[in-house]
Amino acid sequence: MGAAGFWDNQEKAQGLVNEMQQIQLVIKPLTELVEGAEDLEVLMEFIEEEGSEDSIPELSATAARLESTLEHLELQAMMSAPEDGSAAYLSIQAGEGGTDSSDWAEMLLRMYLRWCERRGFNVELLDRSDAEEAGIRSATIRIEGDYAYGYLKGETGNHRLIRISPFDSAGRRHTSFAAIDVSPDMGEIAEIEISWDQDVREDTYRASGAGGQHINKTDSAIRLTHLESGVVVQCQNNRSQHKNRAEARKMLKAKLFQIAQEKRDAELAAKRGGKSKIGFGGQTVRNYVLHPEQYVKDARTGYKAGNPGPILDGDLDGFLEAFLRWGMTEN
Repeated sequence: MGAAGFWDNQEKAQGLVNEMQQIQLVIKPLTELVEGAEDLEVLMEFIEEEGSEDSIPELSATAARLESTLEHLELQAMMSAPEDGSAAYLSIQAGEGGTDSSDWAEMLLRMYLRWCERRGFNVELLDRSDAEEAGIRSATIRIEGDYAYGYLKGETGNHRLIRISPFDSAGRRHTSFAAIDVSPDMGEIAEIEISWDQDVREDTYRASGAGGQHINKTDSAIRLTHLESGVVVQCQNNRSQHKNRAEARKMLKAKLFQIAQEKRDAELAAKRGGKSKIGFGGQTVRNYVLHPEQYVKDARTGYKAGNPGPILDGDLDGFLEAFLRWGMTEN
């Protein structure tokens, strides 16, 4: 990186830096395991030779630390696809159900933001469309962190909420749906060829929501429609139309890459006689039940948590890891 001219091509240089960081994510824990195994051997020899139990607590602590590192490596091994180490675009779309579904969509947005906060991931809000009464109609965020897409790829699908509606004066139970879509941001690595002049329609519009004195007074927001597939992406978070266009193009490439990947997975699944993952707005992947019982259950893995509160506050790791392990057995 310190070589002359390394940063002349910013995109290529950043790609190499990202690749190096992904390699380090594997090398570092492997090195810790090797060094830790040597420490264990020394401690065991010391205990045997000295006949003292003073080093047993240190031995136990070292073994526990190595076990945690090994479990982390196992999860990384389950995220071996090139796109798994990428940043992720996560989109939320409120389903049918009026205000309840819009409110549920915003609850999901908060859940994922809290999960990112717990992990120390960087989040950028790219697009948000507020509903009339409460909640959001849709939102898109970009999540950057180690294996962001690998962890979140199983979230794609419908998420169902069952609760006593706070918007129903009669206090009746309502079922609400919101669809989640997760795509990998692979930057220039994604082998997707797009003719921006011929394949894509670009529309500009005025950004909505709180945005200061400038953002809501100019047509800086960008909406791109891929004519062949009908895929639509939009970005309005920047004051600059140029920056919004660049981000929207990255989002579109990420979505088209995801569609191509799902098509290949479906073809492989058909050959094996199995079923492929259902995409955006497809099957219900998780149920969040707040009344009369209280639990959250994944419809694919069967993983269940008895207290929805921590889950809705971002404690998703149990569900994400259960999906990764389930995916290994399914494949």
